[in-house]
Amino acid sequence: MSTVVSVRIRREVKEVLERAGIDIAAEVRRFLEELAWRVMIREHVKKWDRILERVKPSPKGFAERSVREDREAR
Repeated sequence: MSTVVSVRIRREVKEVLERAGIDIAAEVRRFLEELAWRVMIREHVKKWDRILERVKPSPKGFAERSVREDREAR
């Protein structure tokens, strides 16, 4: 499903874009879709940040010990 969005711009701007062969509707559509994608990404990152705030960090030296254990187990 789609909806109509109307934008008012100066006539000179429209004339310049049309002379350059730019499809104004397609460019506006592409820009708004990309902007919506960025907003969704930003929302997901905020959600992940809230989740990660509750995660307790590993004790100091955990990664080093874990890697050493894996190597010695071979």
